[in-house]
Amino acid sequence: MKVIQSPAPSRPDAIAFEPVGGTALPQVARAAVNAGIGWAILNRDADYIADLRKASAVPVFAVSSDHVEIGRIQGRQFAALLPKGGSILYIQGPSENSAAKERTFGMQETKPSNLQIVMLKGQWTEDSAQRAVRSWLKLTTSQKTQIDLIAAQDDSMAIGARKAFQELTNEGERERWLKLPFTGCDGLPKTGQSWVRSGLLTATVFVPPNTGQAIDMLFQSLQNKKQLPERALTVPVSIPALSELSFRRP
Repeated sequence: MKVIQSPAPSRPDAIAFEPVGGTALPQVARAAVNAGIGWAILNRDADYIADLRKASAVPVFAVSSDHVEIGRIQGRQFAALLPKGGSILYIQGPSENSAAKERTFGMQETKPSNLQIVMLKGQWTEDSAQRAVRSWLKLTTSQKTQIDLIAAQDDSMAIGARKAFQELTNEGERERWLKLPFTGCDGLPKTGQSWVRSGLLTATVFVPPNTGQAIDMLFQSLQNKKQLPERALTVPVSIPALSELSFRRP
């Protein structure tokens, strides 16, 4: 708000940001647009976009990952890795987060009916997943549940889950868990893709960064003085390809 309310010569032409909470800052968005500042939301939808665009000459739009398709790809990975069915320990992002909800919806849409999901909650961090799995392992039900694959909605949570299993003092149990396939999402070159190459993860979903696309769209809209579509999606892909993944069955 301090930047938005600054003298006109020092204001930015546009703001691109990724909101942490669920509201995507509607009052700040309105203030920015009223001050003639473009507004691009990254990786989140916001119901105020359409209203702001009606009365605005500056660009207002959202660029997001296709979270439903990310979930669908992960569901297809599960099918390739567990063709005979089984149970999956699945670590979801925060309950109130739209990306987490959409990834779960997509996964449920494509996973075969012979795959059962045991759901845990994380916070998009390695530590949160480690704590969630650690707590789950203390439950009596975890001792009785046959798990065939561990999956998380992002790569860092998948690695956090691995670390929880590495803490087990029983060597046989520890090795049994760590030999299972682990899958994640995001697939950045230095993390997820690297972890797939090293064997820490069996698969991930590459989610192209959306910041560059948003900046290109802002530049194009400001240069041409035209509104672009209010929502744009990046295109995720499986790593490795699903055809290759089918040969990595446990």
